[in-house]
Amino acid sequence: MNEAVDRIQEWIERIQQYRPVEWDRLPEIYLYMDQVLTYMNKQLEPLARTEDTNLLTSSMINNYVKDGVLPRPEQKKYSREHLAMLTVICMLKPVLAIPDIDMLLKGLLEDNSSANMYERFCSAQSTALQDVCKRVESALPEGEAGLSRLAIELSIEADARRTTVERILSELDAAKKKKEDGNAE
Repeated sequence: MNEAVDRIQEWIERIQQYRPVEWDRLPEIYLYMDQVLTYMNKQLEPLARTEDTNLLTSSMINNYVKDGVLPRPEQKKYSREHLAMLTVICMLKPVLAIPDIDMLLKGLLEDNSSANMYERFCSAQSTALQDVCKRVESALPEGEAGLSRLAIELSIEADARRTTVERILSELDAAKKKKEDGNAE
């Protein structure tokens, strides 16, 4: 096999062992911005495109707070809830626009605690990663040709799923606005 295939195999092995940090294992103490960045980038590193890619910056966090996607920190300190929400935001950001993530999170948190929402998200993410790893492993024996074929298939599926999610969110938002307008009358 060639070097790229070998590196993909190594990555698959890391991803198969990767699990988002469970709610009860997220830091209970409040963290300052630099601690949040260190912690989050270490936790998310296996999901980054390359080992030296940071998925979160202080500017991003500040923008999430400013836009109301992330609650304001208490005295510049971030809680377990912040870390959980940042994990979800970072994992959904490559797929959805921030306003869509905001709407999705607010909808999920209406009926669930932060802990419950986070645990469900982590479970779904772990299942999805394991499924993708199996598909990549089955393409590895075909080398670069098999991996290229799989890459296009996964890209098409990702686009179809993103389109579907955006439609669902648009319809939910329209229904919510219609309901609010009806209550306002």
